[in-house]
Amino acid sequence: MNCNHDHSDKNYSRRDFLTKTSLGLGALSLGSLMSPTDAYGSSNFLNLLDSNKQKLPHFAPKAKRVIYLFQSGAPSQLDLFDYKPKLNEMFGQEVPKSIIGEQRLTGMSAGQNSFPMAGSLFNFKQHGNSGAWMSDLMPHTAKIVDELCFIKSMHTDAINHDPAMTLIQTGSQLPGRPSIGSWLSYGLGSDNKNLPEFVVLITKGETGQPLYSKLWGNGFLPSEHQGVQFRAGKDAVLYLENPPGVSANVREEQLKYLNKLQQIQHADIGDPEILARMSQYEMAFRMQTSVPEVMDLSDEPEYIFDLYGKDSKTPGTFAANCLMARKLAEKDVKFIQLYHQGWDMHSTLPKSIRNKSREVDQATAGLIKDLKQRGLLEDTLVVWGGEFGRTNYSQGLLKPDDYGRDHHPRCFTIFMAGAGIKKGITLGATDEFGYNITERPVHVHDFQATLMHLLGIDHEKLTFKFQGRRYRLTDVSGNVVNEILS
Repeated sequence: MNCNHDHSDKNYSRRDFLTKTSLGLGALSLGSLMSPTDAYGSSNFLNLLDSNKQKLPHFAPKAKRVIYLFQSGAPSQLDLFDYKPKLNEMFGQEVPKSIIGEQRLTGMSAGQNSFPMAGSLFNFKQHGNSGAWMSDLMPHTAKIVDELCFIKSMHTDAINHDPAMTLIQTGSQLPGRPSIGSWLSYGLGSDNKNLPEFVVLITKGETGQPLYSKLWGNGFLPSEHQGVQFRAGKDAVLYLENPPGVSANVREEQLKYLNKLQQIQHADIGDPEILARMSQYEMAFRMQTSVPEVMDLSDEPEYIFDLYGKDSKTPGTFAANCLMARKLAEKDVKFIQLYHQGWDMHSTLPKSIRNKSREVDQATAGLIKDLKQRGLLEDTLVVWGGEFGRTNYSQGLLKPDDYGRDHHPRCFTIFMAGAGIKKGITLGATDEFGYNITERPVHVHDFQATLMHLLGIDHEKLTFKFQGRRYRLTDVSGNVVNEILS
């Protein structure tokens, strides 16, 4: 059989091969050096080259969603959870220098000539079958300690609020990294196409350390993965409603034509943010119906308001936001982040912490009870805690009935409950002065690795390539805390 194929390519010499391939590789290298994004279309294309990226979840998850009750300003573990009778015995005496060591102090107490130890003015008791210690500041939470897992050996790298909050929310002290919720949205996607995967609720009217959108930002991930803030009042999401004279049908038709134009532009330019923007437009359209429905508490029975406390009837309070978090969990929102400010107590701590604890105690316990009675606690992870701890010595003048506490990154307490978490246990311990960790340190990155593990994610494998480096939530460290996993 005669073949008329051109065989001219068969007789490549070694020199021809090296010349042709080197030119091709050279162009590829030059393109990547000049601009990876321009050369390959987008950073999303680079992520296709990431061999570590696997189909998610990496393994069977124990949790479907997270409700993170973040207490901004850093609650005093010594007045809430970490009972230290030694401090009461040595009230007013200097903290031994051997205990403080070479620790960096904040500018607020570095100038003090004296560091008198301040025992808590509040009574501590053991509760439940687990015997967990809690002060009388949180009586409602004390009744559910057998549902909780306390970690008393948390520690962080940052000594000031902004970098510490940024670290625990994004994995880095520097701004610009994606937040936890954004990573989960990017990795796991949505279980409800009518609501965002990541919703943020902030207690209305509270003051304290500023809360910046970087804490729930998407960083270098596509913008549809940023947290969406739901506000109390008529307009839960800003600019969501149609302007006067624009009907839902008109808006839908507008989106169809806009989508066609965006598809043309994306085909021409290849920028993934074009598709991300279009995805957000479409989500906003669907949210016009879904958000008013989920924000409406009028169908909640009276006993539910009693469970969360009287504040739950006032939109924007921590209690109302906890109730809202339960409704969002029912709708399968992946990550629900509550922020409650005002825990930064450098002076008059005894008075301030009474008020702050009263605001969160019943609602926190009510949320966990409500999730449990609905069968949602089995696949919902609840987290409660701040960005660092407070010192065992008084900032400023110590009085028999008054003291303040400075920032303390060396140890603090958080608690968790729900999906995949052992009930009624306490992990870690601090010394008798409540200053240093003596058992099982848990770094912020360890906490983040554990949270992702519960959602079926290997924290080392969920990465995103940006500016030539593969990033992950836990940066370059972090280990799963297996002792707390059920």
